[in-house]
Amino acid sequence: MIPVIIGMTIVVFLLLHLSPGDPVDLIAGPRATPETIENIKINLGLDKPLIVQYFKFLINLFKGDLGTSILQQRPVTTIIKEALPVTIELGLASIIVSFFIALPLGIMAAVHRNTWKDYASMSGALVAMSLPTFWLGLMLIYFFAYKYRWFPVSGYGTWKHLVLPLIAISLTGIAINARMIRSSMLEVIRQDYIRTARSKGLPEKVVIRGHALKNALIPVVTMLGLRIGWIIGGSVITEIIFARPGVGRLMVNAIYARDYPVVQGAMVVLTASIIIGNMIADILYLILDPRIKY
Repeated sequence: MIPVIIGMTIVVFLLLHLSPGDPVDLIAGPRATPETIENIKINLGLDKPLIVQYFKFLINLFKGDLGTSILQQRPVTTIIKEALPVTIELGLASIIVSFFIALPLGIMAAVHRNTWKDYASMSGALVAMSLPTFWLGLMLIYFFAYKYRWFPVSGYGTWKHLVLPLIAISLTGIAINARMIRSSMLEVIRQDYIRTARSKGLPEKVVIRGHALKNALIPVVTMLGLRIGWIIGGSVITEIIFARPGVGRLMVNAIYARDYPVVQGAMVVLTASIIIGNMIADILYLILDPRIKY
């Protein structure tokens, strides 16, 4: 975990500080004198060499201090804490919806292979994977928020504000998970122990649920671990389109404003979520297949 986080901080720090643009120019304005600009740099600590700025950020990070926002002049930790619940709400809801819809679709397609059920579900999944999230979000806003006025155009606060963003962000997850579950199930149901279970006269539902499904879920758990980390990173486009005040939108606005501490803090949270997601996946491996721990 520590090498991954340190490597991420180096990449983000260099990309931010070496890219065109300067937060001092945004703060000082076009009419600022060189003396004013120099004073702002000194106050923000931007007058020091990059290596000094980086190690100062890294030391503060391991102390639990993500710094102070250049523009808002508030602790980055506080700013992220305010935005994080919005992102977690949408992300967790999308994981739950995509998994529980994809699971029966994938199983049905595998059990009824090369039938109209298989073709229909997998064709639908292929179409869903092909739809860009930003385009789907705009279409949902146009039809269900603007034209029919069933849901609000943007915002956050009620369950109605969650419906359209949830559909936009979940559709791709449903498609990917359904195809993966189908592929994994087809591989499992060809195994000898599945044929043995059927030869004993067990009902097909018992064979699928009790013997095949558990082993077929191992690749899906890998994707689930990545999706947990994707809660923050994958919500950027959706939060911008639907104007949700989450971490993704916060990070994009901070990039435009060259608010280095906020961007670095948001990226630390994103990296930590991916690491935690993979850790949860490792734990679930042991539950699904005890042989893995050996």
